[in-house]
Amino acid sequence: MAKKAVDYLQGIFAPKPTPSQSIDDDFGDFAAAPDPSPASITPSASTFVTDGSTAPTSAPLIPYTKWYRVWERTSPRDFYQEAVIMPFIILIVGLHIWGRKKNRRKARAWIAAHAPAMEKEFAVVGYGGRRSSVSADNGDEVDEDAKGKGNLMREKTAMEFTSYATGRLNVASLELKLSLYKRYNPLTLVLESALSFLFESVTQPAERMEATSYVFDGKERDVVPVRSKSELDNKDARFKGLPSSNFDNFVWALVHKERMKRLRDNRYDISLTATRDHAKLPPWLTTMSESAEITEQMLRSEELVKAAKEAGDAFEYLVISDQPQEKPNKLADLEVPIASRKRIYLSLSLPAKSTHPSAYKTTLPLFTHFLRLADTLVSHAHFRPEVTKKIKNTREEEVKKLRTKDESEKADERRLESEKRKKGERDAKVKGLSAEEQRKFLEREREREIRKGEKKMSRKA
Repeated sequence: MAKKAVDYLQGIFAPKPTPSQSIDDDFGDFAAAPDPSPASITPSASTFVTDGSTAPTSAPLIPYTKWYRVWERTSPRDFYQEAVIMPFIILIVGLHIWGRKKNRRKARAWIAAHAPAMEKEFAVVGYGGRRSSVSADNGDEVDEDAKGKGNLMREKTAMEFTSYATGRLNVASLELKLSLYKRYNPLTLVLESALSFLFESVTQPAERMEATSYVFDGKERDVVPVRSKSELDNKDARFKGLPSSNFDNFVWALVHKERMKRLRDNRYDISLTATRDHAKLPPWLTTMSESAEITEQMLRSEELVKAAKEAGDAFEYLVISDQPQEKPNKLADLEVPIASRKRIYLSLSLPAKSTHPSAYKTTLPLFTHFLRLADTLVSHAHFRPEVTKKIKNTREEEVKKLRTKDESEKADERRLESEKRKKGERDAKVKGLSAEEQRKFLEREREREIRKGEKKMSRKA
């Protein structure tokens, strides 16, 4: 009886078995997922047999995958884009290398043709001190130098080459610059040419040589460097026996007529001159001078005219000037520095086929005359007092304009400072007043402004 009671209670409180529930299609039963097992690796071709009788070795087995076999996962079709781009890259790099080499050959040819003339006139040519003569027949020799002794010409950029010379009577130094085409960048060259054709303000690309001769003009003591204490002590005796290198101040130019307008627009010193033709000159040449007497004196020798005619269209301009190229904005810009401002400028365009020194036979006489022109100026550039007075008056007029401009600017500065000071005093005064006093003060100011305006209107009427 007791056993039946226990069985009855167990049947009430014990959990009853439930029928298996239906699986919902929207949810996955992850509890029943089997455990993952490693994939079996089948022997591949990496297992090899050394002999027919030996068993396979236990070499590491690599699973087969296309990641290691590029030829199986790629095809030539995947490299069509690279096949299109690579020729352009090769072309650009090739043009760049060719352009730089071409410019270097032209620079070597130019210095090979002109170095002998420069070495005859100057003690030092190039950037490394004295060096032996250079053969004009082989342009490659001038760029080579023995153990860093110095080059005759230096490559500043891929399109600009410079040279230097010093050590001559009447000339402190000579600076040369070759400007060549941007052959290493044809796209830029074509773009600049197109813009210069469409717009007059854009300069057309050209290959030219620009030379600047800095004359002593009697300032050897201030320009020539002192290398030792003994030279400093004997400075007066060192320059005592030298002949005078002074000549009169003036601006004169021999210009190709096609370059005349641009030269006048770009240079302040040329704007002081007047254009005059001369009977000795061909129709395509003209002079720009401050006085007719200066022109007569400069064309006194037939050598300059003959050399300019021989140069032909390669000649651009020859300028002798004591004034700055840039227009001065202040009186301080016209103050004479320690070194002389007098300079001689020569500009020549380079021939198209100029990779050999023989291409410069027509311009070499003019360049040689340019090197010796300082001697001619020291000997003959001394004019009558009337001419000198006229030139001096021109300089004084320019100085007067600058002085008037400076005084006007200073007056404006003083006026602004005075207004600023008065405004500060007014603000301080208004700040110390009460609200009613400030109102009355502002009303009085407004009335004064109205009266001033009425007076101005009555004066205009």
